Amino acid sequence: MNTKLVFWACFFGLTSVILGAFGAHILGNYLTFEELQSFKTATSYQLFHSLLLLLVASSNFFSTQTIQWAGRFLWVGIFLFSFSIYALTLDRLIGIDVGFLGPITPLGGLCLIVSWGILMTTTFTKLKKQ
Repeated sequence: MNTKLVFWACFFGLTSVILGAFGAHILGNYLTFEELQSFKTATSYQLFHSLLLLLVASSNFFSTQTIQWAGRFLWVGIFLFSFSIYALTLDRLIGIDVGFLGPITPLGGLCLIVSWGILMTTTFTKLKKQ
């Protein structure tokens, strides 16, 4: 079990629930519908991928190397994808232009895709050996 990844999975899970509640109960009065939808997408992706990170980090199915690589891409992907969306949707409220973060979101999404690809490829390789 990779304790550091389990910690980060729990951190990302915890913050996704807190931010989701913040978005649902407070931000509705301040953000447009589109901004709220973006915020909700960020919290959903963060929570789903936190659970995946927890599963991968505590798995005996995957090798240590697979856990490390998939875990790194998940960590970076969650951070870049979700937190760039949070910043972009809140920039008007906080009065700081963070438009430069726009290209960061797809890089985070790409990291999430790569992590799923690593897990799929590893599983496929195990299936071929059976």
